[in-house]
Amino acid sequence: MGTAATEPPRGGYTADDLVALDDLPPHTELIDGSLIFPRPQTYFHSVVVDLLVAGLRSTAPAELRVRRQMTVQLDERNGPEPDICVVHAEAVTGRQQTRFQAADVSLAVEVVSPDSEARDRDTKPHKYARAGIKHFWLVEMAGANDHPVVQVYELSEVTRAYTLVGIHHDRLKLSVPFDIDIDLADVDNL
Repeated sequence: MGTAATEPPRGGYTADDLVALDDLPPHTELIDGSLIFPRPQTYFHSVVVDLLVAGLRSTAPAELRVRRQMTVQLDERNGPEPDICVVHAEAVTGRQQTRFQAADVSLAVEVVSPDSEARDRDTKPHKYARAGIKHFWLVEMAGANDHPVVQVYELSEVTRAYTLVGIHHDRLKLSVPFDIDIDLADVDNL
């Protein structure tokens, strides 16, 4: 393909198109064959992603890697870009890598942004679950102090849908997918 098309191909774009098209803005996503262009992020979004990445990296076992804003190919027509994903170390193939496969991902995290609320709350979790990603976190701003609240979900193998297993306001302390302990109030120090 080589250059950005002015009209989508019949049937929509594919995951290979997402990689091949020149001149796409960084962090463009592919949802149901449509290109979703990024918008500027809020300060809340930025600091929460930093806080969670640091916390996950400090506790992740050696066989896992924590990455921010990398495309995850769910199928031929879906390549969303979670704010954070935890992948198996062997899935990291080199510095030029542009995407991971859904099977490589242990945890996907979305921090809700005003321009992507429906995608972050509904579309992406549904697609992540259908692709078999076992753990999903949805992070939102709440309370008088605008602090992060993390909703933790696990995949039901029977329904292939996520089940809410916890809501964390002040501290994110979990034993799956690995031992995690993140003080969410630290967002005030970033």
